Amino acid sequence: MSLPKDISLDAILDSIADGVFTVDLDWNITFFNAAATKITGIRAEDALGHKCWEVFRSSICDGQCALKHCLKHNKNITNKSIFIIRSDGQKIPISISAAPLHNKKGEIIGGVETFRDLTAIHIFRQQVEEKYTFEDIVGKSQALAKIFRVLPQVARSNSTVLITGESGTGKELFARAIHNLSTRKNGPMITVNCGALPENLLESELFGYKAGAFTDAKKDKPGRLVLAHDGTIFLDEIGDLPLPLQVKLLRFLQEKTIEPLGGTESIKVDARVIAATNKDLEQMVESGAFRQDLYYRLNIVQLRLPPLRERPEDLPLLINHFIRRFNVIQDKDIQGVSEDVLAILMRYKFPGNIRELENILEYAFILCPGGFIQVEHLPEHLQDQSKRAENAPRTLEEIKCQAVLDALARNNGRKMATCRELKISKDTLRRMLARCQKIAQK
Repeated sequence: MSLPKDISLDAILDSIADGVFTVDLDWNITFFNAAATKITGIRAEDALGHKCWEVFRSSICDGQCALKHCLKHNKNITNKSIFIIRSDGQKIPISISAAPLHNKKGEIIGGVETFRDLTAIHIFRQQVEEKYTFEDIVGKSQALAKIFRVLPQVARSNSTVLITGESGTGKELFARAIHNLSTRKNGPMITVNCGALPENLLESELFGYKAGAFTDAKKDKPGRLVLAHDGTIFLDEIGDLPLPLQVKLLRFLQEKTIEPLGGTESIKVDARVIAATNKDLEQMVESGAFRQDLYYRLNIVQLRLPPLRERPEDLPLLINHFIRRFNVIQDKDIQGVSEDVLAILMRYKFPGNIRELENILEYAFILCPGGFIQVEHLPEHLQDQSKRAENAPRTLEEIKCQAVLDALARNNGRKMATCRELKISKDTLRRMLARCQKIAQK
């Protein structure tokens, strides 16, 4: 099909909202449409004839050029997220697609690249993250919303709290939120990992000792419970607490007194106890590994933290949260993750939960020089898993699930926007996400 005589191809390309430019085999820009000028701040007459890297100064001009890859392998690239530097020095996040240009003989004569300004999307993502951040806990899923609703009331009480959940779900973060929202927030918060110390050391750490209690006890040492007076003591990995110490902890919970090693007098201590575990304490009670009376004392209020695979809508928010934090810590300017990376992470089951996501992004920060984290910056097991997932046969249910997760990622976790894109009801989306959780658990 040929164009009408009174309409030129340049006029059509100038009318579209995406930036478009072409290069020859020497990387000289041969076409630059009106949208490209609007996005970059560079006039077409100032871009034509110049090398593309001189005009764009993008985050992939240092060896990861998309056009170069296209021309070398004679294949297209779509929706790669990068950033460019405008003529005024401002960094602009964009999504690019690139393809080789062929003549009538099929020979490559150059390349074409289209790009879209993602600034508005990034600003919106930051606003969404701020809206759904509660005491440094990031999330908007229904599972977290239930916890957020009761957390202030739980914090205001002095009751013991038992936080349960898989390893890496952020139990200490919730314990700190309870402390910060409580009337004890001006007091200390003392953390003890019950699984990190042998029994004899753990006892002296918790309850303290008197001078002469054992060979090296030269002077009195207050225990962590005493140090937590008027504040909160967080007992992490409570399921690893030895049975003899369970008896002493039970006495403290009942009487609010402790007796240091080698001591003869009880000490009154006012400290709130928050305990956490990734173990099934009810099963441990049945097997005799955990005292039933202590379990009931600890389990006055229980908060179950959902694993990351049960809250996929929170993943984009968490990714943005960690990227902003690592930018400060490592003094970098990473803009985000590419769409390919986000798709990989949305498919991943995260056996290590939020802690694993944090470690993955920290690893990617080491390899990514700037711009957007790409697939090649991810740990090898994620790259390999992505390749296997692409080649492996999938059921219709798995394909539907992936389509839902991809749409959820594109809409930054917003359920109503996802429903509109997929043309489904909110109830349908809720049922499909529940099925996705079941598939992820297989």
